Amino acid sequence: HPLFKIINNSLIDLPSPTNISTWWNFGSLLGLCLIIQILTGLFLAMHYTADISSAFSSVAHICRDVNYGWLIRNIHANGASMFFICVYLHIARGLYYGSYLNKETWTI
Repeated sequence: HPLFKIINNSLIDLPSPTNISTWWNFGSLLGLCLIIQILTGLFLAMHYTADISSAFSSVAHICRDVNYGWLIRNIHANGASMFFICVYLHIARGLYYGSYLNKETWTI
């Protein structure tokens, strides 16, 4: 099937340099965390009320009455921490491997 061939060629049989290690995954994980944060944030924003008198009750409503609202809220809260962990590891990888030394990195 042509679709499976495209997926196989772009994901499984993709040639990559031998010096790439697992430290190079954090950029992709940052993108994944960002997408998850945007999706869960949009879902939570649909049910949240930003009024002083009803903000707490809207969060309680999300956790108690909305289907899997407690799960989406926890994914959103922990996703923010995971995003910053991935940011720090991504920057640390760049500093450790000296990626900032390449002059092509800084050209815009």
